[in-house]
Amino acid sequence: MMSIKAIKVAVIGCGISGAVCASTLAKNGISVTVFDSGRGPGGRMSQRREIAEDGRELLFDHGAPYFTVSNHEVLGLVQEWESSGIVAPWNEKFGSFDFSSKKFLNLEEEEAPTQKYVGVPGMNSICHALSAEPGVTSRFAQSVARVEWLASEDSWSLTGINGEDLGQFEGVVACDRNCFFSRFANAAGSPTPFDLSMEPELASQLKDITDISCYTVMLAFEQPLTSIPIKGISFKNSEILSSAYCDSSKPWRSDSSEMWVLHSTVKYAEDIIVQCGLRRPSIAMLSKVAEELLQELQRTGLHIPRPFFLKAHGWGSAFPSKTTAAQEKCLWNGNKRQAICGDFCVSLNVEGAILSGLAAASKFTELISSNNS
Repeated sequence: MMSIKAIKVAVIGCGISGAVCASTLAKNGISVTVFDSGRGPGGRMSQRREIAEDGRELLFDHGAPYFTVSNHEVLGLVQEWESSGIVAPWNEKFGSFDFSSKKFLNLEEEEAPTQKYVGVPGMNSICHALSAEPGVTSRFAQSVARVEWLASEDSWSLTGINGEDLGQFEGVVACDRNCFFSRFANAAGSPTPFDLSMEPELASQLKDITDISCYTVMLAFEQPLTSIPIKGISFKNSEILSSAYCDSSKPWRSDSSEMWVLHSTVKYAEDIIVQCGLRRPSIAMLSKVAEELLQELQRTGLHIPRPFFLKAHGWGSAFPSKTTAAQEKCLWNGNKRQAICGDFCVSLNVEGAILSGLAAASKFTELISSNNS
């Protein structure tokens, strides 16, 4: 019979789903170690630090620009985060712009729009705080190359990319589809950490979820873009631009310059990937992407001066094509104490990722409670 104190759980990936899962497990007395290949937590909720030519530090939320909440359980969690100062409402007007008519449409007026939330002082602040809570050990810049079930020892063994032993755990949570399928890793012939040939049932549930790509472009201007009357824009009738957000208008951001983040359309991103032949884009290609998205923004006819900072970033796995396990909110193998969670399980947004992380954590606590009863 396994008690709470006896179990150690490895959480692979420290985006919002992994961070919520790890925090929830730790609050229930379970020992958690988080592994993430990035230099810090966040995943698509990361904040990117850039240095301009004149030495100015610039911080961009270059992934998810904000999130909304409709689920009561998630709302309670977000309210806790707001009370602790890591989340704040973003109360700016949003709308859309039509390239055909060259006009703004659907500008949010006085009626109450859906409340938007952001992490403060950056989107990754939530994941930073959760991964630093008591009971959570976080290992960043640590890629997991192999995850193997040791039936004789009733535990999971984790191995790093240099063959180092990362330890054995009674449970494991995978919070990233790249643990199983990686567009770029597979193109390079590299194996993924989990061998799904050993788990055909999980493989069948995951195999049809493909990755959708996106490019973001980070811009910084010396002066406010007064020709744009809103701080969040969705674009219509453009094959290049999908949306744009004024990062510097968010709470607790620097206002020393005006910073925007542009998001490409899926079609544009897929065209770039075809040109790259499934290889990661070169610096020259990223420069081309940055210029093309800037030019498309200028094609609105609005006054958009040349930014003093301009850089593109590619998200090869920006979001999944569809979801699985929406009812259960995560995939679960109780015999091996293995959970899979993420937005691809529930809904393609931050709230879906949070719900999935909570569901994965509850599987472990329910299992242990039943063993102890």
